[in-house]
Amino acid sequence: MTGGGGEPVGEHERFMSRALELAELGRSTTLPNPMVGCVLVRESSGIVGEGWHERAGDDHAETRALAAAGELARGATVYVTLEPCNHHGNTPPCTEALISAGVRRVVIAGFDPDPRVAGSGVRRLQEAGITVVEGVLRDEADALNAAYLRMQRSGRPFVLYKTAMTLDGKIATRSGQSRWITGEAARELVQRWRSRLDAVAVGINTVLLDDPLLTARVDDGRTPVKVVFDSVGRTPPDAGLFAPDRKGEAPRVVLFVTDKAPAGRLEALRAAGAEVITVSAQRGRALVTEALRALRERGVRSLLLEGGGTLAWSFLEAEAVDQVAWFIGPKLLGGSGATPLGGLGMNAMADALELEAMRTELIGGDLLVTGGVRYQPTSSTSSQTSSQSSSQSPSQRSSQASSLRSSSQTSSQTVETSEAAGTVAGSESKSTPAAGPAVRPAAADDTEAT
Repeated sequence: MTGGGGEPVGEHERFMSRALELAELGRSTTLPNPMVGCVLVRESSGIVGEGWHERAGDDHAETRALAAAGELARGATVYVTLEPCNHHGNTPPCTEALISAGVRRVVIAGFDPDPRVAGSGVRRLQEAGITVVEGVLRDEADALNAAYLRMQRSGRPFVLYKTAMTLDGKIATRSGQSRWITGEAARELVQRWRSRLDAVAVGINTVLLDDPLLTARVDDGRTPVKVVFDSVGRTPPDAGLFAPDRKGEAPRVVLFVTDKAPAGRLEALRAAGAEVITVSAQRGRALVTEALRALRERGVRSLLLEGGGTLAWSFLEAEAVDQVAWFIGPKLLGGSGATPLGGLGMNAMADALELEAMRTELIGGDLLVTGGVRYQPTSSTSSQTSSQSSSQSPSQRSSQASSLRSSSQTSSQTVETSEAAGTVAGSESKSTPAAGPAVRPAAADDTEAT
């Protein structure tokens, strides 16, 4: 069996495996961009250039590999883990860089559902006379970028739910104290997540009980958009989250309320600097799905959910949590206090949500469990469309592109290398679908524990 250029498929897989290894190096820094690796190969010389996407906003994997190869890129075969981009963003199109370098062939693992790409990268390369081989080690590439792909296909921000509990499952003492369940290393890691994700979300009770700043207290960190689910506008106008950050910059605060919020309160919150967005109510609380759509429309691509158990359950009901980062502190509190998840809960064990691509690692003295949340497939039109699109190659989807545009490993490594919770690890992805809960319109609860 041979690939599109006549070489054994084994050769394609060998070099693509190396590209996937390179892509993995960007796990902690690329979100909300995908992890991408690239290898340039010449028949007479073997690998002549390598690169990976190191950080959102920086050069893409293809341009780094081309730079490493220099003149040897001309006539080379390119192995890249995701379809090359064909649009101007923070960087120029990778397709044009490949064409200008004179590469002979491009071998692609995964396909990019981003409407700005969606097959156009493949078409542009083919139009330039470059041979394109599609789908080599696609399953591995899709598993590596499961979180990114889900974000693109769902039309909402990527959501990482972070929580911390004691060994006996408590998130606070019987008197309500929650500081601190985890150690300093774990808390520093969360600060870095805040800096790298676009927004952080909590419920109103977290604001009232903890008065959090919701800043990213790391060197050169950026303050995320601060999101509060506050059905009736109870956020104090002098709350800490309105305070300028360490650079003296005013924060961007977004409050989601329902039509039950008194106009006077909302005026005071707007005067304090909040953007107040009224969304539909379900059981008296702001709908998660509408809130996430509003955030995506405002440029929020990724969100760190730090609310309490009921808010988190509302997100899960809405199938809106892509990945969990679950810290377990080696402490025992006892009692019948609050747990990380509230809500109604499951009726049967068979309905339990399962994690895929699960990882475990030690962060200081705390255990961190991360994994992608696997939901029961739905029969909605949008889900069917996404599923159909994900099973097609770029060439099969070329006629759809214009409409799309309109519409468990243990580690004792340091905190810096353990930021894998930013995206789903791909090598341990399961293929068996899990049963999920019966899903109904979900709302963010504003009575969750801190």
